[in-house]
Amino acid sequence: MIAAYPLQWPEGWPRTKSYARQHGKFSRQRRANYREDLTVADGVERVLLELGRLGIGRDDIVISTNLKTRLDGLPRSDQKAPDDPGVAVYWEKRRGGRKVMAVDRYQKVADNLAAVAATLDAMRAIERHGGAQILERAFTGFTALPAPEAPRHWREVIGVPAYVRDMATVRAEYRRRAAQHHPDRPGGSHDAMTELNAALAMAEKEIG
Repeated sequence: MIAAYPLQWPEGWPRTKSYARQHGKFSRQRRANYREDLTVADGVERVLLELGRLGIGRDDIVISTNLKTRLDGLPRSDQKAPDDPGVAVYWEKRRGGRKVMAVDRYQKVADNLAAVAATLDAMRAIERHGGAQILERAFTGFTALPAPEAPRHWREVIGVPAYVRDMATVRAEYRRRAAQHHPDRPGGSHDAMTELNAALAMAEKEIG
């Protein structure tokens, strides 16, 4: 389950250093010859509009930021700008799995939202010019990776209960497990031995 708050930055996406973030170039025109900075609500509206044009329903979209959300799950405008203005937009089609697009290039959440919307619009232009297959291949690159699984506790890996506090017992169980999981044994593997060795190192660090 992807949370709208706080920001759920996608696995494997690089971050922009805070000192490298730029002032946004996006704005809205209220009257002739008069433009003003975007609000968060403006950015959200643009993202939802572009995804809607791609056939993505509102219920299949999560806009994740460090702004607290309204009752409808979208970020609120009436709050202090967060230190991390990054934006990650997740969406899901009935076929094709969950996609994500994340931007933290700009100093404000609203501008990063607008950047996501502008990118979606540019990619949609590919489809308008007859490149539907190219567009589908491009969006494959935005597939959201599953979150990495948390490593197992060393006691679970080696197979010793919580009351065991002596390393002699831990090492004895480690040797028994190692005999089972060694890559040269049937059913053994390098990954299993790597996990087992890491668990022993954690045990030695904890128990001494």
